[in-house]
Amino acid sequence: MKGTVWQRLDFVARIMTPLLVSLCLVVVSVIPLRLPEASFVVPMLALMAVYYWGLHRADLLPAPAIFVIGFLQDILSGGPLGINTLIFLAAYGICVSQRRFFYAKSFLVVWWGFMVVAAGALIVEWVLISAFVEALISPRPAYFKYLMTIALYPVVAWLFARMQRTLPVVE
Repeated sequence: MKGTVWQRLDFVARIMTPLLVSLCLVVVSVIPLRLPEASFVVPMLALMAVYYWGLHRADLLPAPAIFVIGFLQDILSGGPLGINTLIFLAAYGICVSQRRFFYAKSFLVVWWGFMVVAAGALIVEWVLISAFVEALISPRPAYFKYLMTIALYPVVAWLFARMQRTLPVVE
């Protein structure tokens, strides 16, 4: 790629946008809200990023980046290491394998797909955390987390779609 240093830096910054935004969403999702029981209903913002970029621009957010996002989520959330990493990698694998199905479909179909992926992710998270603490925890927080996640997805997807317009096509 020829061009000035600034053009190359701009190109690299645009290529890194999905990863950097996803990492920012991880940090935002673990900010303490100082509300009782709020941590149980914080939407899975990073899952939204994994789903969206996995469907639309998997070339800019490959599996190693998903691993980093999941591992950072595990470290910052204070939960058992590997749970979010596993969930995000599984969701990413589903998204990449089903890209042809979702290509050129309406937003409602894509949102329905996210509802299915998010439900599976939260069920897996609930089962794994229950196994980790060796007790059956209440599924109610996971249910409210699911509702918050699917309710917020259209807004986040709209923002991602606006960002996607500025991203370069990588050959």
